[in-house]
Amino acid sequence: MTAETDPRAVMERAGIAETAISVFERQLADVRAGAGGLLRDADIDPYHAPSLDGAPADTSALRGTAMIRLNGGLGTSMGMEQAKSLLGVRDGLSFLDIIVRQVQTLRSTTGARLPLSFLHSFRTSADSLAALAHYPDLAVDDLPIELMQHRVPKLLADELVPVSWPDDHELEWCPPGHGDLYTVLHATGFLDQLAEQGFERVFVANSDNLGAVPDPGVAAWFADSGAPFAIEAVRRTPSDRKGGHFAIRKSDGRLILRETAQTPPDEQGDIDRHPYTSTNNLWFDVAATRRLLDENDGDLGLPVIINRKTVDPTDKQSPSVIQLETAMGAAVEVFEGATTVEVGRDRFIPVKTTDDLLVVRSDCYRLTDDFRLVQVPDEIPFVELAPCYKLIDDFDQRFPAGAPSLAEATSLVVRGDWTFGADVRVVGDAELGPDGGTVPDGAVLGA
Repeated sequence: MTAETDPRAVMERAGIAETAISVFERQLADVRAGAGGLLRDADIDPYHAPSLDGAPADTSALRGTAMIRLNGGLGTSMGMEQAKSLLGVRDGLSFLDIIVRQVQTLRSTTGARLPLSFLHSFRTSADSLAALAHYPDLAVDDLPIELMQHRVPKLLADELVPVSWPDDHELEWCPPGHGDLYTVLHATGFLDQLAEQGFERVFVANSDNLGAVPDPGVAAWFADSGAPFAIEAVRRTPSDRKGGHFAIRKSDGRLILRETAQTPPDEQGDIDRHPYTSTNNLWFDVAATRRLLDENDGDLGLPVIINRKTVDPTDKQSPSVIQLETAMGAAVEVFEGATTVEVGRDRFIPVKTTDDLLVVRSDCYRLTDDFRLVQVPDEIPFVELAPCYKLIDDFDQRFPAGAPSLAEATSLVVRGDWTFGADVRVVGDAELGPDGGTVPDGAVLGA
């Protein structure tokens, strides 16, 4: 193996932390030994999550809580070239703006210091820090507002060696999935800083989930539970049929999170057998996590996920590669005594596509004075837009007057290329055909 094909040599030249290199080498060894495959229903049993009902509303638990938001995604599926969290959501505010203001409000109303840090990737750091500069009082003492996700080499699919792509050397690298959070915490000593300042627990959530407010009730539940690690779960709906879900592994009785990439295609949609999905809102105890990371040299041994791509995602003729990733929530099987808790859908408002974005921008939600998104109708409608709406610029052009009213809708399916006028209202089920055209101002669809 040459210096160009040895992953350790490639990563050392790039200045990657030793902990991250060791973790990557372990994952690569696992893949070479056959790991990263599918986990079938025959190997797992259904899991039923306990409910949060009756959790105390005491705000004191927030005083020992720190918060981390995962902010490494570029929003490439929407055609973006910057952090997705900078996308406008409501009232001229981005995801990032709303997250910061949620925390600032909680600080003022509860007296909690509630430090907020963001886990950035090498692609989202600069733009995000520029936006956060508008909030000079965000930092708490000397705790950093930025944690930097590591990067790892993409591997040629057949040879499992780092790919070389002279056309754009940046494309030779990829983020290692949000399971890298634990490696970052160990490599940077961030947990040591938190412990020194008296913080007992950490709440982690995705930046594109504005429902993930550091809620005092959930914080109090976790503090009282005695669990070292917990994930907020919600009941799956048809919209979650391709999402990861909790289960019990038959071989050892462990609670696990089976991710989408680990689920056979023919077993993706069974929301009755596996009724709970992860919100990716998780809580962990600082002392327990420090101890476990120290015992394992920063490697929790999370199961590796193989993500198959081409080295240039825009060129399907470029070499086939695999990206080795881990999922943050998979740590639920590592911590002894880890658990989940069922929460309401109000804590799970992810925006992964423009379908989701249309709903969040619509009157299905209102933004309160404390910067929480509150659901207006009893049920959120199902929205499916044609491919011409997939990219954010194309999407915005087709809704020049903003989102239609969806508060009375059950579903909206748009098959063709339609441009929506002002004050359009959807009632019940509505479908627009493939012919396309203009929806006039004031139109009522589905009535």
